[in-house]
Amino acid sequence: MATLEIKSLFNPSGTRDLRAQRLIGGPSVNLLEFAHCKYSWAEQLYRKMRSFFWIPDEIPSAEDKQQFPTLTVAEQEAYKKTLAFLIFLDSIQVDNLGVLAQYITAPEVTACIKTQAFFETIHAQSYDYLLTSVVDSLTREAVYDLWRNDPRLLSRIRFITDQYEAFIWEPSPEHLIKSVVANFLLEGIYFYSGFAFFYALGRQDKMGSTVSLIRLIQRDENTHLALFTHIIRGLREENPQWFTPDIMESIAEMINTAVEHEIGWGQYITHNQILGLSDTLIDHYIRYLGNLRAYAIGLPPLYPEATQHPMAWVDDFAAMNSTKTDFFERPVTNYRKAGGSLHFDRLKPPGV
Repeated sequence: MATLEIKSLFNPSGTRDLRAQRLIGGPSVNLLEFAHCKYSWAEQLYRKMRSFFWIPDEIPSAEDKQQFPTLTVAEQEAYKKTLAFLIFLDSIQVDNLGVLAQYITAPEVTACIKTQAFFETIHAQSYDYLLTSVVDSLTREAVYDLWRNDPRLLSRIRFITDQYEAFIWEPSPEHLIKSVVANFLLEGIYFYSGFAFFYALGRQDKMGSTVSLIRLIQRDENTHLALFTHIIRGLREENPQWFTPDIMESIAEMINTAVEHEIGWGQYITHNQILGLSDTLIDHYIRYLGNLRAYAIGLPPLYPEATQHPMAWVDDFAAMNSTKTDFFERPVTNYRKAGGSLHFDRLKPPGV
């Protein structure tokens, strides 16, 4: 297996000629020039990400703290387990993105990756803020250690982290592709049953501050999904020899595994006991997302039976471009400084 080289911090033999630039192995001098860059999508995406800056502490949580004990036992358990998963992988993302950035030789793309890492830190802080302000200290400690005691949670964490660590210890093109695809799946499939659970609470006018934070987080995740979609497409365009039929089959298998993991997890945390979020709906919703993600990176839809969105209210609830602050008229929801929301899911295959 070929080994990819970490880029030089300073490359005096490099060039600013855009025709020579590449995502991996390019001759860049590492000057960050947004007005003179090869990947214009990265410049646009960076500005979009930058405009989304927000601070979790500014969303008041007192109402959620009062309401949490009134949730059903099933709702409380799903709340804790969902946060346990989100906390772990968003925390891991901060370091993992730094590893990947060492190999990206397009400075504008590196800027997007580093900006994403900053927002992943905000997301991890948001989950910690909820646990610190909404539940008691014993519950908080149990949530942070849940992965040690829950085999299902540990298994799905390992699926993603195993791809990341394989690239860290053996930085080959194959491991790079799988690591990038794992990032793509984390941002585009792995969190979505959890998001849907919080929105199901929101439809009942429950835990409104938590829902406000999740909406902000999902808006950020859409930009992260767009970033890794572009990276996968760019790698395939610049290095077609890497994307053999075996590799494409492996990518399809990774999508299928992520879909099965997310369906199983969503059904496990909700136990078919959350109003408006049945096992059947979770199954169809995640398979529908699997089709969207497959199509976005050049694969045919993997689930012919899931071509229609079964829970359109999830997208409506997550939308950040309404004139209201949010469905509950809360004071802080949208921190966007400029530009509009990014709706990546508009990229759909015919019939989906």
